[in-house]
Amino acid sequence: MNGADTAWIIVATALVLFMSLPGLALFYGGLVRARNVLSVFMHVYAIACLMSILWLAFGYTIAFGDASHGWFGSLDKAFLSGVTADSLSGTLPEVLFFAFQMTFAIITPALIVGAYVERVGFGFVLTFSSLWMLLCYAPVVHWIWGGGALADGGIFGEIGTRDFAGGIVVHETAGIAALMIAVALGPRKHRTTPPHAPWMVFVGAAMLWVGWFGFNGGSQLAADGGAAMAITVTHISAATASLSWALYEKIKYGKASLVGIVTGTIAGLASITPASGFVGPIAALIIGAVAGVLCQEAVNFIRNKLQIDDTLDVFAVHGVGGIFGTIMIAVFGQGSFVAQFGALIIVGIFTFVVTYVLIKVTAAITPLRVDLETEVNGLDLSAHGERAYDITS
Repeated sequence: MNGADTAWIIVATALVLFMSLPGLALFYGGLVRARNVLSVFMHVYAIACLMSILWLAFGYTIAFGDASHGWFGSLDKAFLSGVTADSLSGTLPEVLFFAFQMTFAIITPALIVGAYVERVGFGFVLTFSSLWMLLCYAPVVHWIWGGGALADGGIFGEIGTRDFAGGIVVHETAGIAALMIAVALGPRKHRTTPPHAPWMVFVGAAMLWVGWFGFNGGSQLAADGGAAMAITVTHISAATASLSWALYEKIKYGKASLVGIVTGTIAGLASITPASGFVGPIAALIIGAVAGVLCQEAVNFIRNKLQIDDTLDVFAVHGVGGIFGTIMIAVFGQGSFVAQFGALIIVGIFTFVVTYVLIKVTAAITPLRVDLETEVNGLDLSAHGERAYDITS
């Protein structure tokens, strides 16, 4: 065990949890109608709690069980069987590695929340998120990070897929699943209502930016120069994408908005995530500058051309950003084009199939969408019996 590495990953684990609670919750909550903000908080918070237990039970062992199982980890570490305070994973206590990876298993299904806010049943949220994390997310983790089929020595040969912190594992999978649920749900009745609290979106985005240092820097799994470089390029990409989004918005619409610039931040963060351990500051500038424009155009295409109500643009920002960053690893000569594109295609098809099946299965168990009256009145009062704001008090 290395004490410095251990101390840093303890901090990084807290930072990644901070991304979900409260960062993502505030970012998403500010974008919806005032009568739905508590439901967004509830979704993110409940997912965090439930995924933690399921990661302990089966998620971790599916992802990081015996690597000789190319497509699915063994169940030898279910409920952390055999893992003690003295067990090691590299230079870290294995229980800390478990906890760090658990925060990724929390935020990935939580990202999908942005696609279905304001019209989804709470039972569907919990049931789908549980099944999806275990049957879609955890196997993909095994393939790329757990020594599975897409890693070094797998189906792509000695040099396997490069995904430092989750461009494929987190952002592609969540983005595709989000888009599919948005299509299955259909559009909201009030899809043109503006965000009720842009200030809340800003606060959430700022928390995500800070927490992302743990997300990317922690993925080095060591307190060294690699972690420092990952944090640096993460910051540079986020800053550049924020400005390129705002500039492009100003050129197209005449005004640069606060919600726009912070959405650009998230686009830059998602795009640099897979490449953050492989590229330097100049590459980060390029990735961020392109991401701010690319993801904004993806938002316009999905909303206006395809008419898909991916409410908070999960696929356009996270999915497109993660895919773009994954490809840029090969563009900058740090990975194989065959391995990068191959993994994107394999994971994309797998995510599509599993998500499609799980939507059908879950919808047969619990209603997918709330009734019209509940949607019009808002999920806060109808589903949870509370209001975020009481102007009479």
